[in-house]
Amino acid sequence: MRELSVPANIPPVSSGNVTDQIEDLFARNPQFPSVSIQTDDEWSTITAAQFREQVRNVAKGLIAEGLNAGDRIAILSRTRYEWTVADYAIWYAGCVTVPIYETSSPEQVEWIVSDSHVVATFFEAQRTTHAFQPIAAKVPHMTRSYIFSDDVLAELARKGANVSDSELESRRTSAGPSDPATLIYTSGTTGQPKGCIITHGNLIAEVDTLVKAVPEIFDVPEASTLIFLPLAHVFGRLIQVAMLRGEVTIGHCPNPTALLKDLGSFKPTFLLAVPRVFEKVFNGSAAKAHEASPVKGKIFDRAAATAIAYSEALDHGHVSKGLSIKHGLFDKLVYSKLRHAMGGRVTHAISGGAALGSRLGHFYRGIGLIILEGYGLTETTAGSTLNLPSALKIGSVGRPLPGTGARIESDGEILLKGPHVFAGYWNNDAATAEAMTSDGWFRTGDIGELDGEGYLRITGRKKELIVTAGGKNVAPAVLEDRLRANPIISQCVVVGDNKPYIGALVTLDQDALPQILAANNIESAPMSDLIQNADVRALVQKAVNAANEAVSNSEAIKKFVILQEDLTIDNGYLTPKMSIRRHLIVQDFAGDIEGLYA
Repeated sequence: MRELSVPANIPPVSSGNVTDQIEDLFARNPQFPSVSIQTDDEWSTITAAQFREQVRNVAKGLIAEGLNAGDRIAILSRTRYEWTVADYAIWYAGCVTVPIYETSSPEQVEWIVSDSHVVATFFEAQRTTHAFQPIAAKVPHMTRSYIFSDDVLAELARKGANVSDSELESRRTSAGPSDPATLIYTSGTTGQPKGCIITHGNLIAEVDTLVKAVPEIFDVPEASTLIFLPLAHVFGRLIQVAMLRGEVTIGHCPNPTALLKDLGSFKPTFLLAVPRVFEKVFNGSAAKAHEASPVKGKIFDRAAATAIAYSEALDHGHVSKGLSIKHGLFDKLVYSKLRHAMGGRVTHAISGGAALGSRLGHFYRGIGLIILEGYGLTETTAGSTLNLPSALKIGSVGRPLPGTGARIESDGEILLKGPHVFAGYWNNDAATAEAMTSDGWFRTGDIGELDGEGYLRITGRKKELIVTAGGKNVAPAVLEDRLRANPIISQCVVVGDNKPYIGALVTLDQDALPQILAANNIESAPMSDLIQNADVRALVQKAVNAANEAVSNSEAIKKFVILQEDLTIDNGYLTPKMSIRRHLIVQDFAGDIEGLYA
């Protein structure tokens, strides 16, 4: 067993709640541009004073509506400005926010609002009505609904006009550090989601630590970020609270298909994303270059290799003159264009949710974007470990943040401890007891290792270990992450439990496929024909061979099958945070799996 605890340089949270941060910002810098909102492709500023006033007015409306301190209020919506206003208004009214993914099914929504006893819900008309209407009659305690597209925030402000400032202040300060701020339901790869009780103290401790730990994000001129990840996820939510706390202007991108356009107009200095976004940018740029011409394709490949070599040389403390000259040349030809595509000002990003991989980490640092890979769970308020610009080891998820303890059990499981660890599962004492040790450590269910310098590496999921018929333990994440990094692969599920060897189910990336086919002189055809095409299978086999280089022969993928249907959130095979629902996939594609061993 190996244990590492990092001393806290952040004072403990002894009083107050998250709303104090907005009050402090207003008192300190009322004209700070807290938020930018987009109207007709133009971004306009909302100052700290304006944001605070709107939040307070909406909170008064909630009080006038009869909502009581401690009531749970859901938000079922895409990431948008109104989401943020509603979230803080709920807190100002002394209530608890229950975020729900707008992609959730009616059954999932019904379970969450029933389990958490939601009494009111903010949602988007059209997009989420399908999930809301079927449950309204089934959940009698949910008596109010507020539709963002109906200008409901202004209507709530009008209803609250007679609520006094003193009454609002009493409600705003009614919650303390140990009280719930939000119930975030884990998307869950098996069973019903569990509601994680994240307290005001959890959020404050995590946010204060983050702001102090990464001045390269917060202490820069005109710092800004564009939030496009779901605010229903703890990762996006934490960053939003941190940005408002650390005086970083935020914008919202509700539509992922408009991301590149919005990045170009908003011009953020910092990004928050999951590895799949960085993979898409890299793979799309490579495919575009190869499609343009063989020469441009070769230039891109050489530029990518140079960026990686340059970053690796930085790790070794010496960049040769020749490599420096090549890097400078490609910066003008390639890297500057990639940075321009992301707005031209971005210098740092935080990546989480899955493994980024050393190749992409080195590539992006080589082009001038330092990606800080970190690790945490909903139960740990997102962050527990993080690579810092001053303490960066690409390929790891960083060292424990100040105030965090990390421990590796004898079976390899990672345990975490600190003020950011949740207060337990809502209405589920048995699950809480199972998740915590007797001395207060949270069992993550992930397997990893701490190196001699205290950097953590994730090697797999404890419950997802595959045991072959020969008794070999195989962590599927290593192979799956490397395969998904290949441009032709969309998703991958490694199988082989109680089987003689390891196999894989893979799907093709339909966005990148046309360019890949053209670059390899493969004729386009229906998916049912492409998955049997010998040339397409050869490209997938090449990707499999590359992934197998990371493991021993007994852990390597011996056979694969290409599925005709992709694995997506919409068809239920991915969770909203893009984790695969392994048990469901194994169940529904049992015939394909058996075919690997026929």
